[in-house]
Amino acid sequence: MVKTVIAALFGGSLMLSGVASGHELKVLQGFKNPESVVADKAGRVYVSEIGEFEKDGDGQITVIEPDGKRRVFAKGMNDPKGLAFVGQDLYVTDKNRILRVGVDGQWTVLVDQSAFPVPPAFLNDLEPDFDGKYLYVSDSGDIANQGGTSGAIYRVILSTVKVETIINHQQDARIKAPNGLWMDDTGEVLIYVDFASGVLYKLDLLNRHLIELAKGFGGGDGLALGADKKLYISDYINGKVFSLSIDDEVKLEKQGFQSAADIGVTADGKVLLIPDMKAGTVTWLELHE
Repeated sequence: MVKTVIAALFGGSLMLSGVASGHELKVLQGFKNPESVVADKAGRVYVSEIGEFEKDGDGQITVIEPDGKRRVFAKGMNDPKGLAFVGQDLYVTDKNRILRVGVDGQWTVLVDQSAFPVPPAFLNDLEPDFDGKYLYVSDSGDIANQGGTSGAIYRVILSTVKVETIINHQQDARIKAPNGLWMDDTGEVLIYVDFASGVLYKLDLLNRHLIELAKGFGGGDGLALGADKKLYISDYINGKVFSLSIDDEVKLEKQGFQSAADIGVTADGKVLLIPDMKAGTVTWLELHE
């Protein structure tokens, strides 16, 4: 499968080698600190809106219908960030906990901060495994201080809601402020980008071996795989989106954002969805194969 092929071929440290330009299809405005986006198979796009930072209860998930109409899907959250679907349930990182949202928009706390081996500081991205048995979550730690010493990646066993440490700063100092996650379909490889260092890594889950793939992504934020077999990486600090192809080429795909946050793709993988937190927008970017 595509994921397996990409995970097998990404093997060395890469630098920017070209510039590309995707076609901007549309931009929707009026979101309040949009952090993450995810699309379902029906063409709906879900956006996590943090609202006012550190103000509990004003965060929400907004859904954009295929016809462009939007509505509040779930509300009353604190600072919702990463989004991921497992089956029909939508999972959300919400400051120091993980929420599960049903099809009716009603949510419950799946994992409270007390369930983590160490109290999380800044839960960020979410990524399920191919079979939907596990949910991987990044803790960016003290993100204002380059992650400090609290950066970590955890795995939630959904059947038991048990949280396991996959790797943390104490085990490998390169784990500074892990952010965007992307899982291959073998269940053996997890790719992540670090917000503090701007480095993209491949983590072998069997032996916890960490390999540098590429660097220069500034405030590395989101990861998404397109139908063109490219891995897309957003740079929050510099407002850019890059691509990494299976032939080891890194390209600048789009720039000019105020803060390109946790990106996603449509179900067919042909359109990249880019939330710009500071601008309050979501951009649809057509990808060229």
